[in-house]
Amino acid sequence: MARSKKLDMLNGSLWDKMIVFALPLAFTGVLQQLYNAADVAVLGRYVSNEAMAAVGNNVPVIGLIVSLCMGLALGANVVVARCLGMRDEERANAAVHTAFLTAVMFGAAALLIGELAAGTAMKLLEVPASVVSDSETYLRVYLLGMPFIAVYNFLAAVFRSQGDTQTPLWALCAASVFNIAGNLFFVLVLGMGSGGVALATVLANLISAGILFFRLTRMKGALRLEMPKLFRLDRPAFRAMVRIGWPAGLQGAVFSLSNLIIQAAINSLGPDAMAGSVAAFTIEINVYCFINAFGLAATTFVSQNYGAGNLTRCRRATWVSMGLNFVAAILMITLVVVFGRELLGFFSSSEEVIALGMVRILWVVLPEPVNVVMETVSDAMRGYGYSMPPAIMTLVCICTIRVVWVWTVFAAKPAYETLMAVYPVSWFVTTVGLCWLYVRHQKKLTLRHKDI
Repeated sequence: MARSKKLDMLNGSLWDKMIVFALPLAFTGVLQQLYNAADVAVLGRYVSNEAMAAVGNNVPVIGLIVSLCMGLALGANVVVARCLGMRDEERANAAVHTAFLTAVMFGAAALLIGELAAGTAMKLLEVPASVVSDSETYLRVYLLGMPFIAVYNFLAAVFRSQGDTQTPLWALCAASVFNIAGNLFFVLVLGMGSGGVALATVLANLISAGILFFRLTRMKGALRLEMPKLFRLDRPAFRAMVRIGWPAGLQGAVFSLSNLIIQAAINSLGPDAMAGSVAAFTIEINVYCFINAFGLAATTFVSQNYGAGNLTRCRRATWVSMGLNFVAAILMITLVVVFGRELLGFFSSSEEVIALGMVRILWVVLPEPVNVVMETVSDAMRGYGYSMPPAIMTLVCICTIRVVWVWTVFAAKPAYETLMAVYPVSWFVTTVGLCWLYVRHQKKLTLRHKDI
């Protein structure tokens, strides 16, 4: 029978276990982005800049849906991890089956609603006529894979709850190889363009979800998926997942929603700006994968230790996670800035596209250390189950600043550099607000434990 790779998060040193936990998770994120990168590179190199821009137009739309999915999956991660920390295997198993059913329901709903709203999304984004057909085709085909994306993310969260970030990584490795080969086959052999690369992604998502599902059905212990229980919903577990995961998903969706507004502004600057932006985004998001991975390490380690009643270790886990996060982020930022032009050259040979891509990299990647603080404190609070206030803080700060910026500062000076400056400004203000929330929450926890 298959056995999972567990980490003892409740005892011993933290930094080494966090590295073992976070690095596979970071590389999993990088591989997930490789799906998009492969789509962009194949279309940019073998079809046209317009086809490449079509994928870029869909990044905020897809990001909005996937962010909600990953937020709910994070709720599953917290709930299962807390049950494991309490040594309650029966509740943990009920939560695992509830997570699977929730994934299926979310994926089906996202597919249906997305297909109905695809045409409207193109109009709201003001996609240029030269790109709109490819853009809508890509989105509609991509949405067919939403049930598989949801199942993969929820089951990956189940593995993560006990410290196993390697199994989801290997599943994604297999899927990524298929995705790259599928892109080349559908575009070069069948001449399918944007619809072809989206179809390859759908099939790759099916493979990664299928591997995790099979592994959990073969596993021993609390995390085993059993066929008779697949569609059983444990209401307390479901309510906890939604209470913790919905605000987390909302927080991620806020970024994507505000990015829809920014994407519309980018579209107004023409196809080169659109292509340069998507190429740079495809690179810069890999830096965020490492920031997000160490943030999720804070969530999971805090969840288990909070379930075990060890508040001191929860706080240590937060600070260790932040320190490791800074180191990883600075290393990634250095690589991206130094080799930025060469990396952009993989996606386009146009000098104008590369130059615009570098502008985005300098404005968005260099300030990422601010994002480290923002992600870590927010993820740590979710580990305690304190999820809604950080989401509201992010909603108010990010959305307000970015909308006002586009409508005032960018409107007054409609240049690409002006638009990109909104990212570090909104991050800084949001980070200040989240740090205030974290300090306030910790004081309340201290008083509560003194009363106990």
